[in-house]
Amino acid sequence: MEWGRKIVGMICFTCMTLLFIQSNATTFLHVPDHIVLFESEWENEDIIHEKLAMDKEGNIETDEEAETVSVKIAPLPEKKTNVTKIPDIKVIPGGDSIGVQLESHGVMVIGFHEIKEGEKRFSPAKKAGLEIGDRIVQINQKKINSLDDVVDVLEETTSESVTVHIERGNKQKEIEVSIHKGKDGNIIGAYIRQSASGVGTLTFYEPKTGKFGALGHVIADPDTKDPIEISEGKIMRSTVNDIEKGINGTPGEKRATIIPEKETLGKVTKNSPFGVFGVLDEEKLQQNKITKKALPIAFADEVKKGPAQLWTVVEGEKIEAFDIEIVQTVPQMERATKGMVIEVTDEKLIEKTGGIIQGMSGSPIIQDGKLVGAVTHVFVNEAKTGYASHIEWMLEEAGINTYKEERTKDKKTAS
Repeated sequence: MEWGRKIVGMICFTCMTLLFIQSNATTFLHVPDHIVLFESEWENEDIIHEKLAMDKEGNIETDEEAETVSVKIAPLPEKKTNVTKIPDIKVIPGGDSIGVQLESHGVMVIGFHEIKEGEKRFSPAKKAGLEIGDRIVQINQKKINSLDDVVDVLEETTSESVTVHIERGNKQKEIEVSIHKGKDGNIIGAYIRQSASGVGTLTFYEPKTGKFGALGHVIADPDTKDPIEISEGKIMRSTVNDIEKGINGTPGEKRATIIPEKETLGKVTKNSPFGVFGVLDEEKLQQNKITKKALPIAFADEVKKGPAQLWTVVEGEKIEAFDIEIVQTVPQMERATKGMVIEVTDEKLIEKTGGIIQGMSGSPIIQDGKLVGAVTHVFVNEAKTGYASHIEWMLEEAGINTYKEERTKDKKTAS
């Protein structure tokens, strides 16, 4: 009996030892060959353990000069992990309600109107081959920058036609268009537009350079649905007057007023699938921010499922924080506008707006003290749920260095 107890004890001890070794071996094998650390993270062992997927198991020792982390998990041999060290990237989250006005490159054809000539009705511009979405950049020898330019050149023309220079996609064309001389002056039978405006939310700005990002999605012409190629643009202060609550099947909307032109906050220089970008005069921002402190950012592969906050304005110009849940996140290696799925969980926001509504696009998303993304779109059939973009891609669009080359190069080298 005593031998039997000893044998059972030895078997139990052996099993426990094997389990311990197996558990440590599993942890050891999951330690990556390479991690990326911001400069401020070198002294934070909790963050290093997390990036090493160790859950505070084992001992680590950092060697900043060699840019390695030594990992020791008993009774296994030491393992070295290569580290890419990059400067801290910090920006100030927005949440401000803003108005955006864009002036297009040239003027855009958005439709045609017919004129009567004898028994026939037709549009000279359409008959000549102009299409909706074409950008008129020159007529005869005059560059076109505004609607007034078009009126002036038509009124000055004494010939029966004009040469219209257009841009269609990436192509340029010259089209000869007949002029109809009527009681209202010379016309070519085309509706044109020079600018577009709307409201949205400021996502972030970088205090050293003034670079900003907003909206989280492209601004398109409301008639042609084509992205507006801008010659210049600006963002202005905006105040939310009312909310049209969203319901499943019908997106809600912020009803906001753009505050007069003298309150221009900055210049827009880029309109892309990730939003509008430019340079901000931060001194003109209102003193209603949740924080004026720059927050670190999280790369796409660092964002986690779980609780987060959305910062936005639902009344006046007051920025508020509302609870959301990140229900899905894709660790994207390349730019894509739909990187996260989020759900509003804050009862106050649901009561006020029904969830995500138009005008909320660009609202910054904060998780664990880091700026991780921005709201982009609502699910039409589920008002509380929508898409969000990873902040990493918006920073790149704004011209802020995310050290992607260093991160990906070292990762390939380490593997």
